[in-house]
Amino acid sequence: MNRRYKKTQKSFLRRQKQVKTISHNATETIDRMLLGRFGRLTLVKRFVISWLVFWLLLVLITSVQLINLSGYYQTLEPVPGGIYSEGMLGTMSNVNPIYATSPVDTSLAHLIFAGLFRYNSQNQLVGCLASGYSVNKAGTTYLVNLKPGLTWQDGKPLTAADVVFTFKTIQNPNAQSPLFSSWQNIKVAEVNSLSVSFSLPNPLASFPYSLTLGIIPQHILGRLPSQDLRSAGFNTYNPVGAGPFYWHAIQVNGNTPENASEQIALLPFRHYVLGQPKLGEFIFNAYANKTQLINAFSADQLTALAGLNSVPAALSSDHQSLMVQSRLLTAGDYVFFRTQAPILSDKAVRQALVLAANPAAIIAKLGYPTLPVKEPLLIGQLAFNPKYAQVTDQPDRAVKLLAADGWKKGSGGWLVKNNTRLQFNLVASNTPENRLVGSMLKAQWRAIGVDLVTIYETPSTYTTTLQDHNYDSTLNGISIGIDPDVFVYWDGSQYDPRSSGLNFSEYNSTVASQALEAGRTRLNPALRIIKYQPFLAAWQSDAPALGLFQPRFLYISRQHIYGMGSQVINSPSDRFDNVQNWEVLTANVTDPRP
Repeated sequence: MNRRYKKTQKSFLRRQKQVKTISHNATETIDRMLLGRFGRLTLVKRFVISWLVFWLLLVLITSVQLINLSGYYQTLEPVPGGIYSEGMLGTMSNVNPIYATSPVDTSLAHLIFAGLFRYNSQNQLVGCLASGYSVNKAGTTYLVNLKPGLTWQDGKPLTAADVVFTFKTIQNPNAQSPLFSSWQNIKVAEVNSLSVSFSLPNPLASFPYSLTLGIIPQHILGRLPSQDLRSAGFNTYNPVGAGPFYWHAIQVNGNTPENASEQIALLPFRHYVLGQPKLGEFIFNAYANKTQLINAFSADQLTALAGLNSVPAALSSDHQSLMVQSRLLTAGDYVFFRTQAPILSDKAVRQALVLAANPAAIIAKLGYPTLPVKEPLLIGQLAFNPKYAQVTDQPDRAVKLLAADGWKKGSGGWLVKNNTRLQFNLVASNTPENRLVGSMLKAQWRAIGVDLVTIYETPSTYTTTLQDHNYDSTLNGISIGIDPDVFVYWDGSQYDPRSSGLNFSEYNSTVASQALEAGRTRLNPALRIIKYQPFLAAWQSDAPALGLFQPRFLYISRQHIYGMGSQVINSPSDRFDNVQNWEVLTANVTDPRP
């Protein structure tokens, strides 16, 4: 027992000594392999950190360069999509193009329907649904060819039969189209599914310009009695055309005519003949109340607004952020002297009024660039001749002319003849611009002793006044267009006391009427220029009106509208001639430059 104990003790002591030896060796190893190399480990640590810093800097520099290079190879460009919301003053009543007359109706008709022809960015007549036309040697038959594969917005094919239906409906008195008188005695016939002929009783050089009217679908409207077409639901609810946008929905707001508004949602027509519009949606807002229109724009509910004559005072403080576009119209603002009115029937009085007026001073006060109107034709238009421009701003000559005509200064400095003061009224629509023009004319004519009484009426009242010719003189704009055919405004046959007419001056000159007829029935431009000269000379001498300036179409937006353009247009609705190209969204796009 004692021997076994001693043996165990020796074994324990031997193992303890081995543990101490191993521990000592481990300590020496740690001292030699780790602690002894701490100095070298610090050097390694610095080396590693240096490389890490280098690589971090390299990555950072590379990232900065890539960002800069991406900016160089990318540009902010317009891209398709987005919602465009336009507000316009007025109300919707009939968007069918054969009935549309108001600015709101004609604008919507232009968006929904397509015509045989349209105007391009140079305001030239080009094909839309039609590929072109030809005319016979006599100038009396026009053959119009349609583009193949045309479709309506409901997917049905659009053919020559629809074109014939459109114009024959206009010619039908039961349909009650306001275009009825313009299309009488013209024979429209289908030659084949892609060709239509128009046969005129006499040559008419301006005829192709009447073919921009929107075409309507026979497969929908042909089922209705002609007398029911004007009141058809098609005209105000879910019309179907072939234009850039199709009708999607309508929301009517307001409980009285004074605060009514309409919101019409339009979607892009994928098969539009000129290509699918780039906008994702077009919302057209019509406001009967001007204040509502301005408030909606101020609240950023609208992309743009139209139908105003000037920038509203409520937006003047924000003028710097507005995009204000003045699109000149191929139209003229005139003072039309009603030549059958007692005072203005005197040719010498009309001549003196022209001499005493100063349109240049009026233009300087308008606040936007425009061109003067000095003749019944516009500057640069075919047959315009500076030789026949009205002479203005010569009040001394006006005074002498009136004195020779028997007018003498009476009490208050007013001109009097046979106990009658030289007094007449000027009636105009109540707009800021018309008030400015009226006040300046009043002052200019007052300087020679003429008493001008200015009367400003609401648009609806003025429309009636104009139709009834219930004025001595009127300040009004007329659409002239590209072609110099102004027959409807100055020919003696264009005013009948029993019906409305566009000859607002009631001008009746045999020389002028003969020249107007000769000029419009010649297709040769050089010959037309010659034929129109007697008309221009007679108009200058007879002074049935005072030419002022070309009016503008005012368009206000808060952002740039890509693709819109700024060319002269023929009517307010023509702003949509290239609406398929409009864009409002932008994004960074990679530049393909090497």
